[in-house]
Amino acid sequence: MTTIIDANGLTLGRLSTNAAKRLIKGEEITIINSEKAIISGKKTSLKNIYTHKREQGTYRKGPFFPRTPDQIVKRTIRGMIPYQKSHGRAAFKKLKCYIGIPKEFEGKKFETIKEAKKQPVDYITIEELSRSLGANI
Repeated sequence: MTTIIDANGLTLGRLSTNAAKRLIKGEEITIINSEKAIISGKKTSLKNIYTHKREQGTYRKGPFFPRTPDQIVKRTIRGMIPYQKSHGRAAFKKLKCYIGIPKEFEGKKFETIKEAKKQPVDYITIEELSRSLGANI
């Protein structure tokens, strides 16, 4: 049985820590509406930070940073898991992220995380951030 989390209006960091802890414990987690999650901070500085992450490294060796919202969420959660170890890699394989709500999950019950439902003054949605990085959503 997988846990379905709706990321609509949730802060990315708080969502990621919660998901990472549950993945390490052995749960299977599916995150929907990943483009509607938010990152707190000023828009211009966040765009600069993520473009710098994106441009870092070489085109052959990496590090490779994603553009699409579902992959940004997945990469953030990966940073909170011991990904280089076997149990961390097994936990990361139990994570699925989607843009919007796929047809297979329509009508099912979604979970939200109360601690991550913070509304900061300055924030940017992941959809807006990924558009500035060059994603076609």
